[in-house]
Amino acid sequence: MLDTKFDELMEFPCAFPYKVVGDASNTLADRVVEVVQRHVPGDYAPTSKTSSKGTYNSITIRVTVQNKEQVETLYTELAAIEGVKRVL
Repeated sequence: MLDTKFDELMEFPCAFPYKVVGDASNTLADRVVEVVQRHVPGDYAPTSKTSSKGTYNSITIRVTVQNKEQVETLYTELAAIEGVKRVL
């Protein structure tokens, strides 16, 4: 489990943006939404950008989180997606 101070810095519930950077893949956005849906079901429309060389995709998704645990769980699970390099 992550040891963060989100509970001290934020008021819940709140919209929290996750930026997931991974290898260029047509399915990365779908896999990101799939992970988010498991924890915070909803209607998501992530935005996707491809790096200048086409090597990486970055997916930004806004999630209304209810507590610090949800924030941390999503960081951990999004980072575990195959091909993901970073979650910001």
